This record gives sequence, structure tokens and C-alpha cells, in this order.
Amino acid sequence: MKAVGYNIVIETETPGTKKTKGGLLLTESQRIDVRYQEAEVLTVGPDVVGINEGDKVFFDKRAATRLEINKDIFHVIKYSDVVVVL
Repeated sequence: MKAVGYNIVIETETPGTKKTKGGLLLTESQRIDVRYQEAEVLTVGPDVVGINEGDKVFFDKRAATRLEINKDIFHVIKYSDVVVVL
């Protein structure tokens, strides 16, 4: 899978859950006042500058488009939707 243009393919954790060291998924109350979500960058388009594969980013979660490939869920965002690179 390879992103094109200014697109970035990211992978997020299941919203509303948190994984413990032992692998258990714990539910969290979802906060609608939090607009940004953390994700890991899987691939970036050739026009994207300053973001690399493997980076952790915060992005506008309302701007993401879901993409399902082989029953795995990914998200596609634009370069302009990234607000923080960790």
C-alpha cells in the first residue's frame, strides 16, 4: 500500500478503548470535546514534507476517511489535517 499526493495512511487504535500491557482492551468514556486523535503513520505520499513512516501524529478525527483492506481498517487523511508530529 502506498499513499499518493498529499495523502497519509494511518492506523489508529479502536476508539474508546485502551490496551493494557497484558493485551486486555479497556473501554474509556468517549469525550466529544476532544477533536484530535493519535495515530501511527503507515505510508505518506510523495508530496508530504516533514512526516515519515512510523511517526506518531495527532490529526483532526473528523477529517479521516475509513479504508478497509483485507478486513483491516485504516484511515486516509490529508497532510493539512495533521496538527502535531511526535
